Amino acid sequence: MPLSKIVEVLKSKNQLRVIDKEVDVDLEMAHIAYIEVKKEPSNAILFTNPVKGSKKFDMPVLMNLFGSFERTEMLFGRDVEDVASEIEKLLHLKPPQTLMQKFSMLTDLFALKNVFPKKLNRRGVCQEVIQSEVDLTALPILKTWSEDGGAFITMGQVYTTSLDGNMVNLGMYRLQVYDKNHLGMHWQIHKDSSHFFDQYKEAGKRMPVSIAIGGDPLYTWCATAPLPYGVNELLLYGFIKNSPARTVKSITNNLYIPEDVDMVIEGFVDTSKMKIEGPFGDHTGYYTLEEPYPVMKVETITHKKEPIYLATVVGKPPIEDKFMGWATERIFLPLLKTTAPDLIDYHMPENGVFHNLILAKIKPHYKGHATQIMHAFWGVGQMSFVKHAIFVDENAPKLTDYDALIRYILNRFSEKNLLITKGITDALDHSSNEALIGGKLGIDATGDTVETNFEILSDGELLKKIQTKAKDIKNLRQYYTDTRNPITVITIEKERKAGEVFEAIKELSTNFSIVAIVDEKSNDLDNPYMLIWRVVNNIDAGRDIYVNGYIGIDGTNKNSLDGFERRWPGDVNCDEDILNSLQERELIDIDDEFKKKYYL
Repeated sequence: MPLSKIVEVLKSKNQLRVIDKEVDVDLEMAHIAYIEVKKEPSNAILFTNPVKGSKKFDMPVLMNLFGSFERTEMLFGRDVEDVASEIEKLLHLKPPQTLMQKFSMLTDLFALKNVFPKKLNRRGVCQEVIQSEVDLTALPILKTWSEDGGAFITMGQVYTTSLDGNMVNLGMYRLQVYDKNHLGMHWQIHKDSSHFFDQYKEAGKRMPVSIAIGGDPLYTWCATAPLPYGVNELLLYGFIKNSPARTVKSITNNLYIPEDVDMVIEGFVDTSKMKIEGPFGDHTGYYTLEEPYPVMKVETITHKKEPIYLATVVGKPPIEDKFMGWATERIFLPLLKTTAPDLIDYHMPENGVFHNLILAKIKPHYKGHATQIMHAFWGVGQMSFVKHAIFVDENAPKLTDYDALIRYILNRFSEKNLLITKGITDALDHSSNEALIGGKLGIDATGDTVETNFEILSDGELLKKIQTKAKDIKNLRQYYTDTRNPITVITIEKERKAGEVFEAIKELSTNFSIVAIVDEKSNDLDNPYMLIWRVVNNIDAGRDIYVNGYIGIDGTNKNSLDGFERRWPGDVNCDEDILNSLQERELIDIDDEFKKKYYL
């Protein structure tokens, strides 16, 4: 379904907020969407009057399209769990034994003819208008955060192909606008497009790229799908829709794109040149710092006669990828089970920003079974970037029942069930001493309830005792004191290594079991949702986990005191002047409590 029809459907369901007032694509638009996605319920937003200073655009901007579970499922056109069931059924096809089983299998296999993209021998509606002069600045491309290196395309479908043409990839990468006809291509080293880039570079050839925007929202979701290397993501589109993607050839290269997208940006990457890309306020809630990436020279821009520009904003959770990631999580469970057959379910909480935390439920059959599956996870595709994995058994509560699940884990937690290892990390991870590789933490909570004996004090009493040992400790809160392993969160004004603080308070370990330390500045001890976000972002398990009679977790920002020589990035924060302006113009309505809740 094209975006124009989606807009009408959303209007009919009262799930679209239409803003007709002028809104600037620099910061204002992103701030509004960032706040909207954190509300319940959260609406999609159509900006009909985008501007940049005094410059006006004639193309509306649609944001927060996937910003709820209900809307995400609506955009799929079917129950997400049904898609997963169909995949599981295909993965477990067995030779038919009866005539009826043979007919049933034939029906299933015949339906697969619809997964393959169909190439049309004509131009598509996405090519109704061919710009006479290439000018990216004529498009309402957003600058989302004040420290960003510029404007970025944030929901581009990036189509590439291998040098020999045998493999096609659809991915989603942020794309920085350098000028009227150059884009920075932020494809990280583990992405298919990066592998293709290496092939063209070795051959000394320029690499064709086509970037589509809009069209059926499922194209955009498929661009994020963690399919195996070399598998065309449009096959997944055809499988879900039971109808093939209809594609047309790009104007200036041989890449095929869906014929009904709203816009196509075509060009080539000179594989001999790189350019600094970033900074960019990313979905981790931190800025990704400047690094060299390939550059695309834009040759042609085409679009529908009345296109809609699709964009998203990322930053601190919850954001739109919460809902897109939920669909990915559900649909790819059957594929993950092929690697770990005793896996029952898994979940990646949005405040763990997906690659920082995974919860998994298994049916353990022997000692070390959970550890075995942890290693399997860390060796599978994008799952290999997960930093922290917590495993429970089949008797545990539902993985999304966080309060009950945390109690279950804490009642089974012990030092001997910790696994600290090392592996690759996501390019967006900022916490490890070395880029792209760092510590991994696994917790096996599949065992029996453990026996512990702690003298639980009030927060005030414990703080007073702890401060006699470490003056740099400023405050603390205790969580789950009714479990076998209570959690104590401490704030400090950092003047030394956290390990020295852990050593200083060790003799008080009869009063606590797990201690997490965070910086006094920019953290709220009464906000566990954002504390989890902070800690899983900031730790490298090989460096920041202290085990000596109790468990210490260093969730502080790292610096030279920690032997950390990389540049530590800043938080992605809203611009206070922008918030005040939007509030005065009645484009947002938030209070100080809302700002505090989400670390705006």
